[in-house]
Amino acid sequence: MESSSSSPQTPQSDPLEAFPQRSLEPGDIAVLVLYFIFVLAVGLWSTVKTKRDTVKGYFLAGADMVWWPVGASLFASNVGSGHFVGLAGSGAATGISVTAYELSGLFLVLMLAWIFLPIYIAGQVDMYAGAIFIQQSLHLDLYMAIVGLLAITALYTIAGGLAAVIYTDALQTLIMLIGALILMGYSFAAIGGMEGLKEKYFLALASNRSENSSCGLPREDAFHIFRDPLTSDLPWPGIIFGMSIPSLWYWCTDQVIVQRSLAAKNMSHAKGGSLMAAYLKVLPLFIMVFPGMVSRVLFPDQVACADPETCLKVCSNPSGCSDIAYPKLVLELLPTGLRGLMMAVMVAALMSSLTSIFNSASTIFTMDLWNYIRPRASEKELMIVGRAFVLLLVLVSIAWIPVVQASQGGQLFIYIQSISSYLQPPVAVVFIMGCFWKRTNEKGAFSGLILGLLLGLIRMVLDFVYVQPRCDQPDDRPSVVKDIHYLYFSMILSAVTLITVSTVSWFTEPPSKEMVSRLTWFTRHDPIVQKEQVPPATPLPLTISQNGTPEASVTNIQLEIVQENISQCHSCDTTPKRSKVVRAILWLCGMDSSGKEPPSKAEPVIVSLEENPLVKTLLDINLIICISCSIFLWGYFA
Repeated sequence: MESSSSSPQTPQSDPLEAFPQRSLEPGDIAVLVLYFIFVLAVGLWSTVKTKRDTVKGYFLAGADMVWWPVGASLFASNVGSGHFVGLAGSGAATGISVTAYELSGLFLVLMLAWIFLPIYIAGQVDMYAGAIFIQQSLHLDLYMAIVGLLAITALYTIAGGLAAVIYTDALQTLIMLIGALILMGYSFAAIGGMEGLKEKYFLALASNRSENSSCGLPREDAFHIFRDPLTSDLPWPGIIFGMSIPSLWYWCTDQVIVQRSLAAKNMSHAKGGSLMAAYLKVLPLFIMVFPGMVSRVLFPDQVACADPETCLKVCSNPSGCSDIAYPKLVLELLPTGLRGLMMAVMVAALMSSLTSIFNSASTIFTMDLWNYIRPRASEKELMIVGRAFVLLLVLVSIAWIPVVQASQGGQLFIYIQSISSYLQPPVAVVFIMGCFWKRTNEKGAFSGLILGLLLGLIRMVLDFVYVQPRCDQPDDRPSVVKDIHYLYFSMILSAVTLITVSTVSWFTEPPSKEMVSRLTWFTRHDPIVQKEQVPPATPLPLTISQNGTPEASVTNIQLEIVQENISQCHSCDTTPKRSKVVRAILWLCGMDSSGKEPPSKAEPVIVSLEENPLVKTLLDINLIICISCSIFLWGYFA
């Protein structure tokens, strides 16, 4: 009788069932609902607090953010659901080597504040992972989970603007850290701490693994970051050199990150935000990678499956099931209530990363492309275009899911980094050259970009055409794909772009002094030259530097142009009377302005490089402490 009373556990008779009758219970759903209510309240508060009916208010959050929401948003924008699923999956499959990406990012987010932001200011710029988690916990179809998540996130972004994104990021960062730290504690408690993990990880083998095959075996160097330069999954020269360029592009030039730093109210708050994000970047090793390794120890038959047919049955992906490591840990290890909290953590990570990408991408398209095509576009037109572009991104995200699912042996994080290594180095090199070599000109930058991106696209296409074979199959791919690691290819791509930009720039005419004034590191303190006022009747084209130098000033210049144009349109106030439904929709989208008060002329994003000496000293001391902590971690785990 007692055995029959415990009959709900019988589904475990199938050892390959990834989540036997494990889904969210009423207590978990209640926690998740409370999370949504809380985030919605914060989003509405920030919507009312900030001015969304202007381009500056919507895309730059009014440039009035203090350090802590900036730092939290930098961290939350970077650490999306792809990190929880991807880092834990890579930890389960290969060990702690992926931590190098996080520790590298720690240095580079500090470079953003101390090196690149002064140039920007002087010149006046993961869907699959979230679906995996929700699919496993709610037992939804993968595409249904994706479409639902994208729909919710798009609505949230369209209505709120950057201010709502940053404030909700701050809340979501707190939720992520609390939930992830709790799961870390449960994970280490389940296997006897770090010593237990080091001992049991190498014994975590799937029971159905073939004995005469090396497939599914844990790596001997699983607890080392620096690995063999020829035979390892992440060679140490590639980590030091090949990883740095794409990471520099992301942390120091990517719109998602730089937009948040430029939203700070002054230079000190921008530095403080970067410091906060840098300190938080220490945590992913402990709250994501190690729990992923624990998941392999606890559930080897599912997480460490090596047979394609078995993996297909476990997680519907014949390439491998390491990406279920984190959701498996959550749904099997945590009690009711805490599972709901971790569900909220994953949704928070998903929403923070997607809202950041959607808002930043719509900013680039609207202010840099659409405003170039239609320089006299009204402010209302720009707001509509920006929101419509978000909807386009939703469709593209859905269409890309099958490509992600079939790539990189089930390791989502490695897939993301390999694609970055093919496309980001040329952009990063051109940007660095523009910042630190005044001789860089348009022809050199254009030539380097075209050649670098062409080579990167060729390698990326080859990777899609010649898919990495399974462990038990021969590798017949071309040598350029099989023998050149993507981090080494990043180094080659960077060198080719550097040589091209330098050579072409040197043998063509140099840019004029006006073109580089206040747009490079060495000219950032040049005196400000007052531009002549452009008559309103003439078109207002963008005056972008043509020498490959940073374009972080473009958005601010365009904001001023838009504001000046719009101030003329408010004189003809012939707004018809609208219904309550229409007014509610316009308010939700931040376009309810009746034109009675013309918007004021946009001010510079951050007006000065000057800092309070005491605050500057405290920030510099924290910079040294943070870098020292990172160097210790590199040395301890290298």
